[in-house]
Amino acid sequence: MKWRLIKDKLFKYSVILFAFAVFIPLALILFDLVSKGIGAINLEFFTKLPKPPGEEGGGILNAIAGTFILISLATLMAVPFGIMTGIFIVDFKKSKTAKFASFSVNLLQGIPSIVLGIIAYIWVVLPTGKFSALSGAVALAIMMLPIIIKSTEETLKMIPDYLKEASYSLGAGYTRTLFKVVLPAALPSIASGVLISISRIAGETAPLLFTAFGNPFLNLNALKPVDSMPLVIFKYAMSPYDDWHRIAWGASFVLILFILVMNLLTKFYFSKKRVKL
Repeated sequence: MKWRLIKDKLFKYSVILFAFAVFIPLALILFDLVSKGIGAINLEFFTKLPKPPGEEGGGILNAIAGTFILISLATLMAVPFGIMTGIFIVDFKKSKTAKFASFSVNLLQGIPSIVLGIIAYIWVVLPTGKFSALSGAVALAIMMLPIIIKSTEETLKMIPDYLKEASYSLGAGYTRTLFKVVLPAALPSIASGVLISISRIAGETAPLLFTAFGNPFLNLNALKPVDSMPLVIFKYAMSPYDDWHRIAWGASFVLILFILVMNLLTKFYFSKKRVKL
């Protein structure tokens, strides 16, 4: 009995030790980003355009606006399609189409982001003959789809059948039951999946190299090239200018802060909003 208690405590403390060890790299990364990036944060950083190479100052207004455009367009494209696909996989799970869709989603999760960038380049950039925010959003939307579909699928599987049966017994059809009963009950969990997918694409650089391409000027037209914070970090970090390095650290800090807020919102806010079934 004594030896069993010793082994139990050893295992318990080993789990705690490894959990803490996983946290250490994250803490070091955050410390490095905060210590080097917070010094670049000021009003000019958010309200000014980049200065020419070698000049001090400037900001990333164009990249912030471009990031917002890319994420907004990708979300508008991915969310309806992803939710409808998740519903189809759950409600028609015995059909061959649903099985093929589920297999395709699993396969799509493993495709590298740079390959999706090339796909968007072939689908959008080549036919239109120009880089654009729209082509970048297409690549990001494809990356969002597996997360949204899986979150919708797993959430709908947890909805009790008696909710649907009660709705059907009152004379409601499939569509009314879906939009008035099932989706409202699943909405908080689906919204969590959407936020997680946004966090996933917010820091992507590779797909945008072939699509959005980057733009040193402020552009709000989705049919023209736009900049983004990941592209700014990628370009400025490789430059020989110290001031551009400072801006890259500042953009990294803002980007990681945005992702952190998205994850905290998912963790604490929507977890409390889930319907108790």
